[in-house]
Amino acid sequence: MKLVKMSLATAVLLGASAFAIDNVKVSGDAKLYYSTDSADRPGLSDGLFGQDASVGDTALRIAVTGDLTSNVSFGATGYAVSSLGLENNLVSNVWAGSRNGVQDSAWMGELWMAATAGKTTVKAGRMELDTPLVFSEKWSVVPNTFNAAVLINQDIPDTTIVGAWIGQGNGLNAVGAFDPDFSNDNLEGWDYMGKDFGTFAAGGAYALGAINNSFKPLVAQAWYYNVSDVADAYWLQADWDCQLVEGVKVGVQYSEMDTKGILSDQKDSSAYAVKLAYSGLKDLTLSAAYSSADEDNGALNIANVATANSVNGYSIYGANSAKFAAQTKLYTEAWWNYGYVGVAGADTITLAAAYDAGFAQFFAQYTDVSIQPAPVAPATAGDTTDLTEVTLTATKTFGPLSTTLAYIFADDTSVNNSKSYDTVMAMFQFNF
Repeated sequence: MKLVKMSLATAVLLGASAFAIDNVKVSGDAKLYYSTDSADRPGLSDGLFGQDASVGDTALRIAVTGDLTSNVSFGATGYAVSSLGLENNLVSNVWAGSRNGVQDSAWMGELWMAATAGKTTVKAGRMELDTPLVFSEKWSVVPNTFNAAVLINQDIPDTTIVGAWIGQGNGLNAVGAFDPDFSNDNLEGWDYMGKDFGTFAAGGAYALGAINNSFKPLVAQAWYYNVSDVADAYWLQADWDCQLVEGVKVGVQYSEMDTKGILSDQKDSSAYAVKLAYSGLKDLTLSAAYSSADEDNGALNIANVATANSVNGYSIYGANSAKFAAQTKLYTEAWWNYGYVGVAGADTITLAAAYDAGFAQFFAQYTDVSIQPAPVAPATAGDTTDLTEVTLTATKTFGPLSTTLAYIFADDTSVNNSKSYDTVMAMFQFNF
């Protein structure tokens, strides 16, 4: 008897045919990402576009969804990442996978079932999540995902209630790895948004959220998280589509993390943010935002606890690598250098503009972060960490192919010997 190897999509489709699964849909994309910067690296001389200053990766995503019955559905998403051998002459590292070397890998990013009864849906398995403090980050060639169970109910008019249990994830250095005295050695062996899943936090997490739109111009949401043996966290947000001035939108956010368990001797964290946006001009959107994090040296950043949310700082990967720190949902998040905005003592201003020129879409963002006191050794009392980031992007679509070119200027007093540096990116995505 011959053993036949088949793709995930083929296997699921054959099963769908045999068991009369309805509404089967197959989708996916192929990505090629490249990044290079001009930051100094000890012992290395390569500058912009040099091999040691460059990162490259490819990723393939195939997703299959279908209905098992009229009220039960399923989904499966497979990821494969490969450097295609680029590390031999063009790049020195990859966007996803092992951080101890360049490795090709493949894994199931999603594998879930969902059942609906009335206005209640229960979804369980491996999936993406999108909540204010636990979410799948999309900046890399692949997102991080979770083994979780989610309940969504809409019986209350204009209100969505969400309850979730989060048991595992594949974000690098998730909260379970936290140790107030950890060093870079703790990162050895970790995958970042790769095939290896581990316990989320110290023993999983619960989340409960409510999103209300009773007053149509206003969307209000409130979230509570019980991150087992780590922290109780809260997130409040209101976004108002102002009717007084057409095109004006106003948003406010507040978040707090109260430490417990393994971080019980560490300080709590909090932050607030406000945003004003205007889209009254044809094809142009402008926005300005401000955020401030409590200066009381909070242990956890007001940011995603599913990835690299550091303890008492952010620059845990060495010079010029804060972009691998956890993202935040605060309005002021930088375009590329994550891990600053939600740090204790950070005051941030962000200005942004998006313009659709028809033939292409253009985006510009200015982010200025000042952190007092500076959270990373060898900073001393009174020192300030300052980050200025300016990002320009251009996106053009050619049928199923989307291309984005980005230029980032960064002036960061905590890395690169306090000298500014440039980053250039090219991102290609073919959808099918």
